[in-house]
Amino acid sequence: MRIHVGYDMTLNFPQPTPMILTLSVHQSRAGDLLVPDWMATEPAVGIRDYWDGYGNRCSRVVAPAGRFRVAAKGLINDSGAPDDFAPQARQVPVELLPDETLLYLLGSRYCETDLLYDIAWRHFGQTAPGWSRVQAICDFVHQRIQFGYPYARNTRTAFEAYHEQRGVCRDFAHLGVALCRCMNIPARYCAGYLGDIGVPFSPDPMDFAGWIEVYLEDRWYTFDPRNNIPRVGRVLIARGRDAADVAISCSFGPATLERFQVWTEETTKDASTF
Repeated sequence: MRIHVGYDMTLNFPQPTPMILTLSVHQSRAGDLLVPDWMATEPAVGIRDYWDGYGNRCSRVVAPAGRFRVAAKGLINDSGAPDDFAPQARQVPVELLPDETLLYLLGSRYCETDLLYDIAWRHFGQTAPGWSRVQAICDFVHQRIQFGYPYARNTRTAFEAYHEQRGVCRDFAHLGVALCRCMNIPARYCAGYLGDIGVPFSPDPMDFAGWIEVYLEDRWYTFDPRNNIPRVGRVLIARGRDAADVAISCSFGPATLERFQVWTEETTKDASTF
């Protein structure tokens, strides 16, 4: 299948302001892009891309004073297969984990493993290690947190989400990541596009989504505490320890968001007609 992805946002700045934007489709999906999602700005400014320490493509710009529009659209080929399901995947003992996964066992800005450690072992200490333990964590988070856009707060941590029991997809993901890490399962935060493909239509405005990846057996697997079912059409943008590492926009000065639109939908268009 082909998926049309893109975004269009307008910010207002009182003065020229440097920015980092993490909005490009992840390099792991670059080979699937039929039409690259090149970033455009209005007014036009210089854009310099770089790769961060997590392998995400980031863009540096200096936004001028006043209204500043950032937009892109792309066309990506997708297998149409749902997220992998591997119930026999085993948990790897910490001493046998690959070196590069160890970072994702540690606490981070939004995932306070020290505060959630006892809670995690109380809830999941008797579950079977491996896939079933991760699924038990996702089931728990899915049931504990009430989803709602009015509940969004960019400072909410996993520990706060556990106690407040409400939030948006990033809060589901943060709590899932933190609980997995407490149980010695490497877990990382993912941000990207996820449309209503293969599920009932949602009247809510489209947005970027947050989910998690956990390391089991010999690879990373996708889990989604917010939706808690395998989904079709996930398009990764960035991975990191938590949302602080994959913020779509980081401005080094005051800014006001005036307009924000995201789309991700199946399409019959091909590259020649896009």
